[in-house]
Amino acid sequence: MCFASCGGTAMIMGTGGTQGTYYGYGGVLGQYIKNNAGINVNVVSTDGSKANIQSIDSGDYQLGTVQSDVMAYAWAGTNSFAEDGAVQSFRVVAGLYAEAVQLITMDPEIKSVADLAGKSVSIGAPGSGVYFNAIDVLAAAGLTENDIKAQYQSFGDSTEALKDGKIDAAFIVAGAPTPAITELASTTAAYLVPIDGEIADTIMASCPYYTVYTIPAETYPGQTEDIQTVTVKATLIVDADASEEDVYNLTKAIFDNMDAIAAEHGKGAELSIENATSGMTAPFHKGAAKYFAEKGVDVTAQ
Repeated sequence: MCFASCGGTAMIMGTGGTQGTYYGYGGVLGQYIKNNAGINVNVVSTDGSKANIQSIDSGDYQLGTVQSDVMAYAWAGTNSFAEDGAVQSFRVVAGLYAEAVQLITMDPEIKSVADLAGKSVSIGAPGSGVYFNAIDVLAAAGLTENDIKAQYQSFGDSTEALKDGKIDAAFIVAGAPTPAITELASTTAAYLVPIDGEIADTIMASCPYYTVYTIPAETYPGQTEDIQTVTVKATLIVDADASEEDVYNLTKAIFDNMDAIAAEHGKGAELSIENATSGMTAPFHKGAAKYFAEKGVDVTAQ
């Protein structure tokens, strides 16, 4: 979206729910892009990864934050994109940070994923990234969607339902600390359930876009020990038709200001050229590739 009257470019960035990490972090990135690249970024709250990809495809958005696994589904036309088919109208700008698969509960009987059997569990909206992450974790523990009383809720609705005793546990996939979990843990005896050992090994063997991840002690109120889990990567994508100059400039605006961004938002500490360019299952935009090449890293671009 180019506004000739002001001589610049404007982009809409799809993020996620207001209580998730995408929205707050997207706002920070948007400001750095605006201030350093001269691109006016309008950051909007959305239903998350799939919605952002579809909205770029339809021309409504130009930027979006997505889970790396959902991006892989879109590019290949699998899982949540199996019915509608592959979407390849976007390109990668950069990987941003680890999105931890967090299993939260207030039920003292739930100490492992296997303990979810027969319980009421929120597994995200049908077809969402959270939904497929939850199904992967359940399968690794020998469970299916039918072995639990599945509920399909957003981050905010999940934590409210936990607080009200309407569900027993919830999967939340986002950068830690996640505001919705922090708020819940600050007022209740909520805690995270580990996703580790054989379960983590099984997940990574079948789904290469997962990696192991440690949520450090004290990340959340009352969390006294490190929690092991698995993670996918939050990734910034852009409309494939965006100009090479604009994408180069917005990539530069982010990665030339990593320290300043880290000072404003905790997830900024995970920004790095290595993290930005590794583990991507879709091609980079040529503008982003040009920037990373200047930093000594070659990536596959289209």
